[in-house]
Amino acid sequence: MIPFHMAFAIDDKETARHFYGEIIGCKVGREADNWIDFDFFGHQISAHLNMDAKSTATSKVGTDLVPLHHFGAVLPWDAWNGLIERLRKVGYPFVMEPKVRFKDEPGEQGTFFLKDPAGNALEFKSFKNPEGIFEH
Repeated sequence: MIPFHMAFAIDDKETARHFYGEIIGCKVGREADNWIDFDFFGHQISAHLNMDAKSTATSKVGTDLVPLHHFGAVLPWDAWNGLIERLRKVGYPFVMEPKVRFKDEPGEQGTFFLKDPAGNALEFKSFKNPEGIFEH
C-alpha cells in the first residue's frame, strides 16, 4: 500500500486530537501550533487550524444524499463494526446510520457517515469481499 496524505481544516486542535486520537483511534504524529498529523489507518492526515473551506454540498449515492466533500477509510469488516460499537459507546452521532448499500449488487458495502467536531464529513466503509472495492 502507498499511503496518501490529505490536509483539512479544523477549528480547535485539542478537540481534533481527542476526536481522531481517542474516539477514532488514530496515532498522533508530528504537530505545530497550527496543525497536527494523524496516522489514519496507515495514511497521513493533517488537521490545520482554518475554517475557510466549509462545504454543505451533497451528492446522491444509491438512494442516499451524502456530504459531497468527505474522506474516510475502507476497513476490514470486523474493524468497521468495532468502530461503530466504539462510536455508539461514547454516544457520537452519525450523519448517516450504519447500513449496507448496494445489497446483492457489485460493490455491496457497509457504510456510515459522521462529522468531526469541526464539521468535516467522514465516511467509513467495509466490504465483506475486499475485492469488491472496485467492482462494477
